[in-house]
Amino acid sequence: MTKPIIGAIVLAAGFSSRFGSSKLLARLSSGESIFQQTVQRIAEVFPERLVVTRPEMAAALQELAPETSILSFERAEQGMGATLAFAAQNIGDWDGCVVCLGDMPFIETSTYSLIAEHVTRNSIVTPTFDFRAGNPVAFGKNFFTDLKALTGDKGGKRLTGMYPQAVQCLQVSDPGILLDIDTHEELALYQHL
Repeated sequence: MTKPIIGAIVLAAGFSSRFGSSKLLARLSSGESIFQQTVQRIAEVFPERLVVTRPEMAAALQELAPETSILSFERAEQGMGATLAFAAQNIGDWDGCVVCLGDMPFIETSTYSLIAEHVTRNSIVTPTFDFRAGNPVAFGKNFFTDLKALTGDKGGKRLTGMYPQAVQCLQVSDPGILLDIDTHEELALYQHL
């Protein structure tokens, strides 16, 4: 039996309004940008990955992740749901996808691997830490049509409400699944945890 193909979608089309500048390009104490570290960890697990961003960010992100497909979404202002729908329309022959956020550089590669191992064609896998749901969330192939139909600012979590019987909560020992960076204060705090 062939191993299922699980790809990664990286959402990187936000406007960083609370950060004040492009947070994806902000530097971590490691010297890498938030986006670089996030995508490097994803790339260790997922040979197939798509990053969706705004046209004005595409060149900068491609330079930081030359081995990754970067898609420009011209209507990113429509929100995360619309952005994810655009990405889902561009995925290849995958059996599942793991929807990652471009501003979560502290998720461990082992967590990405664990989530990928648990997704099946008809499951939705949500990681939890300390009884709190986090990201990334994985969707089996049977949910791709629903992902393609998303609109507005409600992302993939809308599907967890629509299909509660398909949701598998996966307990992980990685607080990184809860740490997305929206402000300079969060950037400073999370780097020293």
